[in-house]
Amino acid sequence: MHVVPMYLVSNQMLQASSVQRLAPCVMRSAFSVFKIHLVNIHPQLPLRLKIILTPKNIVMKVTVVGAGAVGATTADNIVRKELATEVVLLDIKEGIAEGKAQDMMQTATLLGFDTKITGSTNDYSKTAGSDVVVITSGLPRKPGMTREELIGTNAGIVKTVAENILAHSPNAIIIIVSNPMDTMTYLALTSTGLPKNRIIGMGGTLDSARFKYQLSTTLGCSPADLNAVVVGGHGDTTMIPLIRMATWNSVPVTNFLTKEQQDKIVADTMVGGATLTKLIGTSAWYAPGAAGAALVESILRDEKKLFTCCVALEGEYGQSDICLGVPVVIGKNGWEKIVEFNLNEEEQAAFDKSADAVRSMNDVLKTL
Repeated sequence: MHVVPMYLVSNQMLQASSVQRLAPCVMRSAFSVFKIHLVNIHPQLPLRLKIILTPKNIVMKVTVVGAGAVGATTADNIVRKELATEVVLLDIKEGIAEGKAQDMMQTATLLGFDTKITGSTNDYSKTAGSDVVVITSGLPRKPGMTREELIGTNAGIVKTVAENILAHSPNAIIIIVSNPMDTMTYLALTSTGLPKNRIIGMGGTLDSARFKYQLSTTLGCSPADLNAVVVGGHGDTTMIPLIRMATWNSVPVTNFLTKEQQDKIVADTMVGGATLTKLIGTSAWYAPGAAGAALVESILRDEKKLFTCCVALEGEYGQSDICLGVPVVIGKNGWEKIVEFNLNEEEQAAFDKSADAVRSMNDVLKTL
């Protein structure tokens, strides 16, 4: 007996002949997913259908704090994938969150999602019961401004936001997007007293995506065929693209690239954010929003995906009392495990230097 699992969205029973024309896939409907097994008992007998009705998702709520370009794009990605039953978009500026929430809700019939989007001007009571909270609030980086220069202002914002969120959602997992991200993640961890697995900095996820973009552009391949990670701080001088470990469908990319090409890819990755800031006049938002939503997805769907995220280190990679970008498994409990790569001497030295730079930024918090 041969069983072929397939997934089908439908509110009606389909004949076997119709199902045979479908390619194996996973699709979502507003209410449920029909899991289809094509059971072929004998080659000359008709296929029998085994239909299992399973819920599309359990009730989940996500809050995105900060309705600017990054926050709104994060929310938009979440609702398009129907990752939650409700998304709350909150901002301090009057009407911004409400307006963007309405604008997104008006795409529901066009895009086919049923997630409810609620906009709120600084009313944290509407965020109550959130499972995941993405904090994007804070000043964006201006041309010529470093992430380090943002510490003073954004530290106060992030601390206040985290306190207000936890007052209404004490069990929430918090994803930090606000810059300087490594220091804001450390601040959120130390000021809230939450278990370390519930505080996640997004930066390395974005940096790794930018690394894959640079590699794919040079190699002329699909980014989806690449495995490549960036570790260390989320800064122009602190991130470490691990090109030695990057692969193209399991083959080291260094087999296809000259030393000069490798160096350029690493350099272009490190200034990826600054390059976009110079081109468009402010911080990027599409890729940061997608990166934040990808982490939300891995948490809510318990995907156990491996992302580079800024998390608390307690001896891993030779560092302690710091939040820094390392490969972690992301699932329903937040970050669930740190995966330690075998860095060579040069890579470990760069990681230690990155930690020193981030730690000096963290020291600024003591003066505030």
